Amino acid sequence: MYPDHSLMPKEAVHLAALGILAEGPRTYADLAAVVRDFTSHVVGPNLDLMGTSIQLLSFEGLITAEEGMGPSQVLAPDAGLSITDAGRAALKTLLLASVRTPFNDLNKLVIALKMRLFGLLDGAERQAQIEVITSALRSELARLALLRQRRAEETDGTDTLVHWLDHDLSQIEDSLAWFDSLTTES
Repeated sequence: MYPDHSLMPKEAVHLAALGILAEGPRTYADLAAVVRDFTSHVVGPNLDLMGTSIQLLSFEGLITAEEGMGPSQVLAPDAGLSITDAGRAALKTLLLASVRTPFNDLNKLVIALKMRLFGLLDGAERQAQIEVITSALRSELARLALLRQRRAEETDGTDTLVHWLDHDLSQIEDSLAWFDSLTTES
């Protein structure tokens, strides 16, 4: 993790793989395909994510392969995988990680994964994650609002950047409202 307890790209892939295995066993090939499909749909092709190996989870004892495969062996595509107790503990740590600002593709992926795996958290943990995400969104809103204000003052509000920032700020406000609605549902 980064010093602010937010996830690095490899940890985002580990979050995806462990979370998917927490939902039920899969073959290595299926797990790799589902992780690749999800991450590429959220952030598009990304070399930081594509280079991360799910095999490492086996070496770290976070997942286990079907009988007959030791942790030092390479996983076969048809190897049945499941999450270990250590993997569940690691998953919890990853799920409860911070969200970085400014927002980028990795942060978008982390939030999407948190939402996909939201049901794996208890009520208090879900509420804490909503607060983590809304805090990051508020920081992003403040940062962009300041940029918008400065640019509007420089250009009398007639600049295309000001209009684009208005659009971006509106999206963040919509996201905050959506997360606030999750709070009332909990």
